This record gives sequence, C-alpha cells and structure tokens, in this order.
Amino acid sequence: MGYITLPRRLFLWCMALIYMVAFVSLYLQIPGLYGNDGLLPARWQLRYSGKALWEQLLSSPTLLWLAPRLGLDTQTAMELLCLLGAALSLAATVLESLRDSLVFLFLWIMYLSMYQVGQVFLYFQWDSLLLETGFLCVLIAPVTSLRGWRAGREHDPVTFWLVRWLLFRLMFASGIVKLTSRCPTWWGLTALTYHYETQCIPTPLAWFAHQLPVWWHKLSVVATFAIEIAAPFLFLSPLRRLRLGAFYMQVVLQVLIILSGNYNFFNLLTLTMCLSLLDDEHIYFWLRKKYTPNPNQGSSLWWAGFVVEIAVWALIGFGTVTWFDLQINWDKWTVSSRTVFTFHQFNQFLKTVTFPSVWLGVLSLTWELVSSMFRCACVEGFFKRFLGTVQWTVFGAAAVSMFAISLVPFTFIEYDSNTSVWPGVRQGYDAVSRYQLVNSYGLFRRMTGVGGRPEVVIEGSMDKVTWTEIEFMYKPGNLSAPPSVITPHQPRLDWQMWFAALGTHTHSPWFTSLMYRLLQGKTDVIELIQSDVSQYPFHQQPPTYLRAHRYKYWFTKTLADGSYPQRWWKRVYIEEFYPTVYLGDTFLESMLSQHGLKDKSLPRRVSEAAVPQVVKWVRSQVRGVSAPLLLWSLLFCSVTLCLLRGLQLEITLKTKPTAAKAEPKCTAPPHHPDAKEANSNDKDGLGQRQEEEREEVDAEEDERRGEEEESEREENDVRDELEEEEDGEEEESVD
Repeated sequence: MGYITLPRRLFLWCMALIYMVAFVSLYLQIPGLYGNDGLLPARWQLRYSGKALWEQLLSSPTLLWLAPRLGLDTQTAMELLCLLGAALSLAATVLESLRDSLVFLFLWIMYLSMYQVGQVFLYFQWDSLLLETGFLCVLIAPVTSLRGWRAGREHDPVTFWLVRWLLFRLMFASGIVKLTSRCPTWWGLTALTYHYETQCIPTPLAWFAHQLPVWWHKLSVVATFAIEIAAPFLFLSPLRRLRLGAFYMQVVLQVLIILSGNYNFFNLLTLTMCLSLLDDEHIYFWLRKKYTPNPNQGSSLWWAGFVVEIAVWALIGFGTVTWFDLQINWDKWTVSSRTVFTFHQFNQFLKTVTFPSVWLGVLSLTWELVSSMFRCACVEGFFKRFLGTVQWTVFGAAAVSMFAISLVPFTFIEYDSNTSVWPGVRQGYDAVSRYQLVNSYGLFRRMTGVGGRPEVVIEGSMDKVTWTEIEFMYKPGNLSAPPSVITPHQPRLDWQMWFAALGTHTHSPWFTSLMYRLLQGKTDVIELIQSDVSQYPFHQQPPTYLRAHRYKYWFTKTLADGSYPQRWWKRVYIEEFYPTVYLGDTFLESMLSQHGLKDKSLPRRVSEAAVPQVVKWVRSQVRGVSAPLLLWSLLFCSVTLCLLRGLQLEITLKTKPTAAKAEPKCTAPPHHPDAKEANSNDKDGLGQRQEEEREEVDAEEDERRGEEEESEREENDVRDELEEEEDGEEEESVD
C-alpha cells in the first residue's frame, strides 16, 4: 500500500460535504415531519420519566434531552442542531484545519441525536451508513484543534483501512442478499427490466434505460453480481492495481445508479468510501503531477505481482462466463445469459467464503498494523519514537476493536458463521449497538413492483362529489410530469409513500397522521408535498374530505415509428387504499387512537430568548425554497471557495522567496516531524516520496517571518544612517 495522505484528505473533505447535505436536507423537513404540528412529533419520543439526565442519555443517546434545560422546545432544538451541523460541516469543507477529529465527533453526535428521534423517516440504510462512516472519521482525522500538536502519519493506514473494510461489507452483503432472498427476478437476471420504473424516485434517464433490450438488462445484472460479489475481495488485496481496478468498477456502478435514480447522498457516500482504495500516486496521476516512481517497479517481484493480477482478472472473467453461461450471438449482436447454479450450490459457496473473507480481513489488517509499527520504529529520536509507538498502540487497538465488533453484523448474511462468532465479540457489539457504530447492510434485497409499480394517490374534495388529486413534488403521480432530478436531497415523505404503497395503510401508521394533518390544513405538512404552497390545490382552504387510492404505474414505451410519447407514465386503478374520512370521522379517530397519534402532551411555549428567535428567523428565510436548489447552491459555493483557496495556495507556493528555493531537497522545516520521518524512511529503503509542497500554514509563517526580518533590516539601516548623520553633524560643530 502506497502513501495515502491525499486520499485521506480528500475523503475527509467529501465527508464534510456529505454531512452538510444531510443536515440541510433534514433541516428543511423538520417542521413537517417532527414539529409540533408534524406527522410524528419528536417530543413524543422524549418522555421525561424522572430519571437523571445521565440515565436518559444512556438509554437514548441524543442531545435533545438538553433542550428543556436550555429553554428550547424539541422542534427548535432539532432545527438548531441541524443548523449547527450544517454550519460546522460547511466550515470544515472550506477550512482544512477544521477537518479534525473533534469536529467530526461533534458532527457524529449531532446526527446521532437526530437519528434517535427520527423514527421511521430516518430508518434508512444510508443514515446508518453515514453514522458508521462518520464515526470512522473521528478515528481517521488528525487532532489539529490542539494548538502546537499535529497528528502523525503512523495511524493513518490503520484507521483508514477500516473504511475499506466497511466498503467491503457494504458491497459484498448487497450482492449476497439479492440471491439469498430467492427473489425470482435476481435469479432470473430480469431484475433491471423492472428496476428503473419501480424504484422510489426515478430520473428521466431511467425512462430511457427502461427502453433498452432485455438481453442488455440481463447482462447488466450479471455485471452487478460481478461488481458486488467478486470485486469486493480485491479491496483487501495487497496488489495496488487490483485495488484500482476494483475502484473503477465501483465508480462505474455508482455513477450509473446516480444517473438513473435519486438516492440522495447514498451513492456519493459510497464513492467517498471508495477513496480508501487509492494512494497518493494515483491522485498525482489525476492531477497530472510528477510522482517519484516505486523503486521496486521493473523488478522480478513486480513482474510476479503483474502475473498474479492477470490471473485474478482472468479468474473473475472465467467464473462470470461459466456461472451465468454467457454466450455471444454474432448474427444478432446480442449476449445471452442465465443462472446455471442452484440456491443450494450458492448457499454452500456462501458457507465456504464467509469465514475465509473474515480471515482475509484479519490478514489485511495485520499487514497494515505491522507496516505502521515498522514506520514508527524508523522515526529518529527516542522521544518521537516513543510517542509514535503510543499513538500506534491507541489507534491500532481502536481499529482492532472496530473490526471485531463489525464481524457480528457482517456474518448476518450466513447463519452458521454468525453463530460461530466469539461470545466476547457479540457482547461488545451489543454494548455499542445503540450508537450505530457498526451495522448490517443489504441493498435491493427483493425487486418490488414486478406486476406494476404501486402508487398511492391522495384525493381531496369539498363536497364529496368533485375530487382533486394532490400531487407530490417528486414521487410519480401526474402522468405527463417528467421524473424529477433531486439528488442529493432526500424527500423523506415521498420515500415513505413508496413503502406505504407496497402494503396496507395499517403497515404505515404515519399515513393516518398525514390524512389528519391535511384535513387540518397544517402548512408545515403541506410544504412536504409542495414547497410552493400556492401549487397545493387546497392552499386557500383545507379539504373537507380525503381519500386515497392505489394505482399501478408503468413507464410508457417508444412508439412504433421510434418517436417519444407525450406522457411518461401510464396507470391502472387497483383498489381503495384509505377510505373517505373527515375531521371527527369515527374511523379516523379510531385509527389515530390505535396508532397512538393523539397529542400526548401540550407543546412547550415558544421562548422569546435570542436563540429561538434566531432559529425562527432562519426558518422564515428558507421557507418555500426548493430543497434541491438550495443544496446545489451550497455545494457550488463551497466547492468554488475550496478551488479559490487551492489556487491561492498554488500561487503562494510558486512565488516563494528565492532563498526558500536554495535547498530544493528540504521537504519540511527541520523542526517539523515529517522531515525526520521522511529522512528515516528513506534511509530504511521504504521509498517515501519527497513532499512537493508545504502546508499552507507553514508557507504563511515563512512569509510573515521573512517580512518581519526584512522590516527589521530596513529599520536597522535607517537607524545606522541617522546615527552617521548625527556623528557627521557633531564633527562639523566641533571643527
């Protein structure tokens, strides 16, 4: 593994950006989802039972327990946490000095606080993935907040390796569950013939992807299995080119998912995790900058590794062709495919590879630990070597602990392997499970909507005769409206409407609350449906009656002459989803009582203090603003500021004083710990590259020091001239 300074910095920068997106996206939906007049008021989750504050924090770790002590109600406290999280992550995006362990700890605590009261609207796998990756950032990021101390490099390969292991667990489990679920579409390789039109919120490109021939969809499923099941083992390979190949395979998959579906920040987060497969050399290749080549390149060991890489790729290709019976029809220019193995054979394969994959992770982690320990031993000076060893011990123990407890959720994919996990590890996992440090994953387990995409359409009426459909901003409804492009925003109500359509309304208790709030005409809930309230059909007066029907939707197809139809969707009525209700209706009241949706306590009176008023003012400024537009504006501004700062730094480095260029071999100031580390590693033949640029702070200090020295020299020259003139005048007076 090469040096990973640049991938680690890029990873932390991307994580700060994703945190900002997550906090802002959630902030815009808090009043409608969790406010006092929202669908599931968060204050119901914080029942004060007379326990001490510490006991409450242990039972449900969220900072919202502190809201009453600060004079805030739960909704205001949630908005404040999101605003603080967004501001802190935005600052960390722009300023590298804020991308440190302490800042990421605060971000993780704030998002965990929201997650604890988020209920069904925050129980998505990407929320758990953000919390787990965010906690790893606490271990990966340096501690630069303490003035005069800089985190060394020794722990970086160890803690950064945990991201690779998380990426392996995510992708491998996502591929495995598709087959262990026995979903006939995945086994028949026809899943993608339904996926594009049945996913939660498709993009316009999903319509075009849906028009592709069936043989192409089946070949795409085969490629998905190869990328998600075979390629993840390359993440843990010691051979660099295998990891790079796996990296680009993952990038292609994630980019295609982003183009065809709106999956908020999930795919961006996965791409960020893929940075753990890179090293400095490849980042320099992207930047078209010179990099000192590996001295071992061209040796017999290098050629042996090259032969192994060719063999691995050939094995993956041969296995894919064999297991899925790929055959090319040269006459029709098509590729036929089918699954040739049985569920029993696949289950035996899973039993065979689960524990070896664990031991592969053990070997990979051991290699990182030994390499890091050797690097610590090469540092000059007893005191620095001692501190490096202590640091390696702490971060190594943290990495081993995180790896150990992650084995419990990882082995959920295979029952026998899960039961074989050491009891001590299972106890450790149970002790920290409430903090979402490690989680189990498995995306797209089963393909839904095989017989048509189910959609719930809500209708309102004033007289129970004329009914008007209530159209959502993002989910399919209007047959002529094109699919939306809203990444990286996640409209959580639209997502839950997709899940609700898969079952009955009793499986989604929040739907009764939605009908109740719409009958009441609550603006906060209406803004979840239409941010521009004037587009809501009952914005002047709430409807007297509401009902909901279930339809089945399909993408339209291209016409016989190859032209495009006027509508994107076609639909068929299926059944009644929710009966006609009105305020005071017996059925509605019974459902509210059954699901515990009646107000259990009166909301706290809004305080007139400064903080609540500021939070209220910020809310008034963003009310009615399009969430995707706001997010993309923040992303554009933050990226632009980072580019400007990078350009400024580049100009500063190019305009160094001539004296600073007199010693081109000096890569860091003598007092800087990196200098001795680089020299010691070069002496031991580790081939450490020379640093090509200094830290911005060091450059600014050098410039400031040079200016001060120059000003002192000028003052001394002026003082000498004045003294000479005074001496000359005294001599003349004596004469």
